[in-house]
Amino acid sequence: MTSSDLWDEETAQRYDESSAEMFAPEVLDPAVDFLARLADGGPALEFAIGTGRVAVPLAARGVPVTGIELSAPMAAQLRRKVPAEQVPVVIGDMATTRVDGEFSLVYLVWNTIGNLRTQDEQVECFRNAARHLAPGGRFVIDVLVPPIRRFPPGQVAVPFDVSDRHVGFDTLDMVTQQATSHHYGRLEDGSVRYGQSNFRYVWPAECDLMARLAGLTLERRVADWTGAPFTSESERHVSVWRKDPDALEDSIRRGMRH
Repeated sequence: MTSSDLWDEETAQRYDESSAEMFAPEVLDPAVDFLARLADGGPALEFAIGTGRVAVPLAARGVPVTGIELSAPMAAQLRRKVPAEQVPVVIGDMATTRVDGEFSLVYLVWNTIGNLRTQDEQVECFRNAARHLAPGGRFVIDVLVPPIRRFPPGQVAVPFDVSDRHVGFDTLDMVTQQATSHHYGRLEDGSVRYGQSNFRYVWPAECDLMARLAGLTLERRVADWTGAPFTSESERHVSVWRKDPDALEDSIRRGMRH
């Protein structure tokens, strides 16, 4: 059982259209370049592969990609783009689902670590990544830095997009780290569609501790897929942890002592 929202058939069918800006070459190409370099010719595993926004072009670069996806309708949309032998997908949650083989790269993009809405599940996601990695392999996540500084006292929501066709804002609980993204989209007929998604926001330092528990060591943190420096002003981070066999053995020994 997982705490993640389960995306249904209707959401899956309109996902690519509603997320069109994330498919733009200036957004997608740097991510694919970054991941292809890290894979270095080895196989990659994408957690929450969705409709294949990243996996399909990464596979086209010659990287063997396998996916784990919670939503069968989302995976069905991917299957319309490429056959199973090109990008195989296992239906399941990214905290516990196992696939065969070892991977040079495991990756999780566009804030999706937050879909796991408990700290325990997020910790297990890091451990699941480590279980799938070959020695020296890397786990990559791309996630926002919680926008807490935008909240003046008494404010309960912060906007992340305001345009002619869409208004989006987040509500965040500072105690539980639970959050909801609210979306109001104007349709062609002038009506408005409302949608929401729930997530647990996570801090960069919290991610590093989760990685350490899984036997992973931080190798690099940048502000985006182009490699811009990560600073106190960065609104998101792309972080890379490396599977260090010695660190994993130390973590296991420490756990046994306790």
